[in-house]
Amino acid sequence: MPIRADWNILDLLDAHLEALGDGADLPLPEGLAEPAADASEELVRWALVQLRYIPREPKDAFSLRVGGLLKELRTRRCPWNAAALRLLDDVYTFAATGPRRHENWAHDVLAVLHRSVSDPRGWVRLDWDRRNDARPIGSAYPFDPPAASDFPDRLYPLEAAAALGALAVMAEEWQSEPAPIRTRPDRDSVLADARTLLSRYGPTAGYWTNATAAASDPAPDFLAAGLRGTRSHTFVTSEYVKGLDFLEDLGLIAVTDDEVGVFWSFGAY
Repeated sequence: MPIRADWNILDLLDAHLEALGDGADLPLPEGLAEPAADASEELVRWALVQLRYIPREPKDAFSLRVGGLLKELRTRRCPWNAAALRLLDDVYTFAATGPRRHENWAHDVLAVLHRSVSDPRGWVRLDWDRRNDARPIGSAYPFDPPAASDFPDRLYPLEAAAALGALAVMAEEWQSEPAPIRTRPDRDSVLADARTLLSRYGPTAGYWTNATAAASDPAPDFLAAGLRGTRSHTFVTSEYVKGLDFLEDLGLIAVTDDEVGVFWSFGAY
């Protein structure tokens, strides 16, 4: 496995576990053999002990257990990761952050959608389709994003409170949600996790969505509407791949001077 010069030891461990979970047969990278004595040491040593005692056979079981270890590592790594995993890991979503490098931040969003950049802080990304063999139709699958010049026709600005609601309802299912966020007993906890995610981008962040409700109002009530009551300009592919149709999507983009955060929910059948 190539080791990037800018990776810290937790980045290296995360990448190693992810590769093992994906089925790669790799030795322990040299950089993990003797963890440096810093704040990360205890967490790294804990994960390496857990890994040592996971049987390598059968391979499918090994991959599943490594995946569970990776999720636990990411949860323990920082509160932002833990909030992202609690909120969005059990629904069909995409969540990733990339660096802001252009005046027109649409180019930076496209880099995130095409998976050509990494999280500047090494924090978790959620990407069901990272290894989907449907991706040969496009590196951005399941997205089929418009050109940067077309973003203004597909996106609308949101106030911060509305952005919070948009992110929170991504914890719902599109077609058959039995308990919308507005009715759940843990509603406040869901909102707290969404608030933690958006806090990363700071009080001056700008927010945009593809939801058409924001076309005439920058503060639509996403919680009241629920995910099933949301309509949007689609950013996803119309290709029928492996029997999967994408029917709906809801996106939220956070923009700062340094980063762009991209959160997306998919309704597929």
